[in-house]
Amino acid sequence: MDLLSMRESYLSQRIMLCFNGPISRSLIEEIGNALRNYLNSQQATPSAAMDVFAAYIEMTQNIRHYSRVKGYDEESASATVAVAKNEDGHYMVSAGNLVELEDGEKLVATIETLADLDKQELKKAYKQQLRQPRDEDSNSGAGLGLLDIARKSSQPMQASLKALPDGRGFFSLTATI
Repeated sequence: MDLLSMRESYLSQRIMLCFNGPISRSLIEEIGNALRNYLNSQQATPSAAMDVFAAYIEMTQNIRHYSRVKGYDEESASATVAVAKNEDGHYMVSAGNLVELEDGEKLVATIETLADLDKQELKKAYKQQLRQPRDEDSNSGAGLGLLDIARKSSQPMQASLKALPDGRGFFSLTATI
């Protein structure tokens, strides 16, 4: 393993925090605390720090929930999470995980639909989703949370899905705060 190359890559991409591996509730919390402390040390505005933290929590909890529902083993349930700061000073929160290809395709379509909405339309969709009765049997916990991330993002969220040889895919989501 070439740690120097990894370090140089992280520095060139302005990555402040990166994690790859199985993700538990306690790990989500610990990384969240580290992220919050780092943002405070960087003098991030309180609203930006709160939005970055909220996006991180929503993304990682969605991954954890999805992996549990699908019954994935520890390796398949791994998450890749990175928080970076782009050259414009915006924070980029990214998370990725293995998904069933059909689920990933639906998720990418949902993200693309949200990307076409302006701030007013996102607010309206969020309020409408709040009024919907929650389906306890639903495998998706990503509706309201994705709308919330989209509302807090300064640019449309970006999603991608890479098909894998085993019939699954690797889904990636980035929110710019």
